[in-house]
Amino acid sequence: MLSPAAADKHRNFFQDVHEVVRLVPPGRVTTYGAIAHYLGARYGARMVGWAMMAAHTADAYVPAHRVINRQGLLTGRQHYATPTAMQEALEAEGIRVVDDQVQNFDALFWDPSTELG
Repeated sequence: MLSPAAADKHRNFFQDVHEVVRLVPPGRVTTYGAIAHYLGARYGARMVGWAMMAAHTADAYVPAHRVINRQGLLTGRQHYATPTAMQEALEAEGIRVVDDQVQNFDALFWDPSTELG
């Protein structure tokens, strides 16, 4: 179990992740690693993944479906209510997904380091 201080640190990081994810425009995607890099946790992609798993507990909606892995794969899809829910959410925004992979990934990639400065 985490100490109270460690729990606060994780919660604050999770909140920072959630705030960045809320800025990803509809129809665009970003990666765990890009978010980690933007937040100064260059090798913290796994921690961003944990934050995405906790997105349903955030005070405000977090469009977690817009966060995928660096190869364009929907690696977080197993954390949704159904196996296709993440894909369906992306497709509702006009993003084409084939075999759990975002098509035209490079054109749709939203990098917080360049978009947010």
